[in-house]
Amino acid sequence: MLLLNPREGSGPLYRRVYQELKLAIHAGRLRPGARLPSSRGLADDLGISRNTVLLAYEQLSAEGYVTTQGRSVTLVANTVPSRSVQLASAAVGNEEPYLSSAARYLTKDPAVPPSGSYATRPGIRYDFRYGLPAVREFPRETWRRLLAARARGNTRDAYGYASPAGYAPLRHVLSDYLRRARGLFCEADQIVIVNGSQQGFDLAARVLLDRGDGAIVEEPHYPGSRIALEAAGARIVRIPVDQDGLDTSRLPGADAGVRLACVSPCHQFPSGVVMSLERRLALLDWAVRSNAWIVEDDYIGEMRYEGHPLEALQSLDQNGRVIYAGTFSKTLFPALRLAYLVLPHALVRPFQAMKWVSDRFAEVLTQQALTDFISSGQFERHLRRSTARNAARRSTLIKSLQQLCGDRIEISGRDAGVHLQVWLNGVAPGEVGGIIERAAQAGVGLYSTLPYYARTPRRAGLLFGYAALTEAEIRAGIRKLATIL
Repeated sequence: MLLLNPREGSGPLYRRVYQELKLAIHAGRLRPGARLPSSRGLADDLGISRNTVLLAYEQLSAEGYVTTQGRSVTLVANTVPSRSVQLASAAVGNEEPYLSSAARYLTKDPAVPPSGSYATRPGIRYDFRYGLPAVREFPRETWRRLLAARARGNTRDAYGYASPAGYAPLRHVLSDYLRRARGLFCEADQIVIVNGSQQGFDLAARVLLDRGDGAIVEEPHYPGSRIALEAAGARIVRIPVDQDGLDTSRLPGADAGVRLACVSPCHQFPSGVVMSLERRLALLDWAVRSNAWIVEDDYIGEMRYEGHPLEALQSLDQNGRVIYAGTFSKTLFPALRLAYLVLPHALVRPFQAMKWVSDRFAEVLTQQALTDFISSGQFERHLRRSTARNAARRSTLIKSLQQLCGDRIEISGRDAGVHLQVWLNGVAPGEVGGIIERAAQAGVGLYSTLPYYARTPRRAGLLFGYAALTEAEIRAGIRKLATIL
């Protein structure tokens, strides 16, 4: 009698019988050509319905584990792998897999986050992690209603394939907003909706660069753009940033084979400095002379706390050399995964084609809800409220740092964005890890600036995101930091 115990485990009973029989075949207890019990006999032995056994046999037959002869004979198939072959296959599977050069690079780059790295850190009460907006203040009920209304009202056509450029009404309301709020020269047909700004950087690298082409990144820099460029095989050219932004006097000559420059002129990451008008014009002139492109990463250009938001670099572009990248991750919430590129006319078709190859199109329902959120005025109202709250939080953070840490720290990037870069005077870069560890033990989440520098700076620095914290939480967190310092 075949020994089976299908009553243990979970799932439908026929699946458990099927699994037990399949395990017996793989383990060699049922060899190729062996005859299985009749369905009626096995059902009687197990005390179950014959139909349950028949379903299990049918599944085994469909997957090629057994064959049938006549109406009542079921045999183990001769083609089932033996146990020795399976063990050999498992051994091969444990070897180091062959990977492309891009995959080898990405798995080793420390800036590529491992799985779960964005999860909430246990024991951290005051988390100064950069990039977290105040999700608890987002009008979630309004967003839920917009999503539900679209889901109920969509026609059958809305559930089919869509354009790689994105939802057309969203591109129209975005072009109106960008012309009004950011000073851009753009039409709806110049916009491509992407799944986060990271996909935008990846598309730019793949559309505009061949392996070995030069690509400029700022020093310090945002790792996400640099990683996309290097994964595409670009030769990275680092240009230092000072108090006026990217040092355009260091730009390479027109014959250097540099095809792309990634910059954040309105609020450089992570330093927070603003690129001067003189250098903006010099960068645009360099792009024309070098037949190169500029990716303008305007990741948080709307958030400025002294005066109006600065106009984008794209608004000065008279020759169609700037690719403007904007995102909703910092202004709404990261899980939305919607961003956009504003492209020169000559690049619209190539970017749409590469987007189609990548993932066909961004998810439509959230694009529809976002269209309604913007066109109803909710987006700009939320932006005004967020700006006011973030201005107060920023002021609280600066005052707390100055009062509690004094001349032990130096702050940069004060009047825009959602983070501060803070230098620790008299602290060597190698010591910052110990400070971060002691802060974590005290419930404070701190983050080093080292990942954003190719060359180690002369002193330790910390990056303080504050948008997700209340003013009381900011003060409490800085008091604990001051004690540690």
